[in-house]
Amino acid sequence: MNQSVQEPLPEQVVNLSRARDDKLWAVIVAIGRKRRIANIYPSRAAADADCHWREQQVRAYAGFLLSSNKPLPCYSVSPVRRADLPRGWRPLPALGFLRGQFA
Repeated sequence: MNQSVQEPLPEQVVNLSRARDDKLWAVIVAIGRKRRIANIYPSRAAADADCHWREQQVRAYAGFLLSSNKPLPCYSVSPVRRADLPRGWRPLPALGFLRGQFA
């Protein structure tokens, strides 16, 4: 009457500590020697789209920036871990470079 029922073993062991992927994609802005994380995204495609849009905005306002003696920001995409973000990090406004909001 007391028969032990054996359940089949799972084919793959899941590591619960790595269940949440810690890798994000960051849009990095560089002005001179300063580099800041402008925004973060879960996918590379989303980060590339935002980077492309920000570069378009810089090209649209390039004349204004050059006439006001402001350096042009350069954007790139890079992988970043959630743990590497600064403690009080907040996204930079997309057109914040027009008002000097880079710090």
